[in-house]
Amino acid sequence: MALVFWEQAVNDLSARDPVMHRIIQCYSDSMPEERGNAFATLARAIVGQQISVKAAASVWQKVTTLIPEITPEALIATEIDLLRTCGLSARKVDYLRDLSRHFLEGTLVTVNWHDLDDETLIRKLVEVKGIGRWTAEMFLIFHLHRPDVLPLDDIGLQRAVSLHYNASQPVAKQAIRTIAESWQPWRSVATWYLWRSLDPIPVIY
Repeated sequence: MALVFWEQAVNDLSARDPVMHRIIQCYSDSMPEERGNAFATLARAIVGQQISVKAAASVWQKVTTLIPEITPEALIATEIDLLRTCGLSARKVDYLRDLSRHFLEGTLVTVNWHDLDDETLIRKLVEVKGIGRWTAEMFLIFHLHRPDVLPLDDIGLQRAVSLHYNASQPVAKQAIRTIAESWQPWRSVATWYLWRSLDPIPVIY
């Protein structure tokens, strides 16, 4: 995430929400890494779909060992069986190869991401096979550094809100949305700290 707004976001969240203040204090020396490669961000988000942060990091490490430079050209040139040995399901391999084709054919490369609002971006991205709303939201948070994304379908966010705001009881998405109202316009930052509170490995896409 672009750090230009990080300090202001942290100060605002800490002032408005005592729970967030406590979490931020625990991880005050930690912040997301800058991400510059659109293709690699989307590929890594696809790899991380529906698995834990730890499992996703393990699979991605194997992928980057197999393909040191993650590009559309390199990925689509890699044999399917080799990709499967990294721990990828057949479906995710299919999604990654389709993503590669979209970049190679220029349908995503030509998009001027920074000119589009969040919802327009999400609609554009979910046209690609294997990219749902969650994957698109990870792209907005980690590649485009959009500060106010709330990924309601994210299991980590749901778990963290349950733990910190509802005595570990399940929390409905609408309730999360209501809790997050005070986080605006820094819901991406709040989400990142909630993720951080759950995992020793920082979330990266």
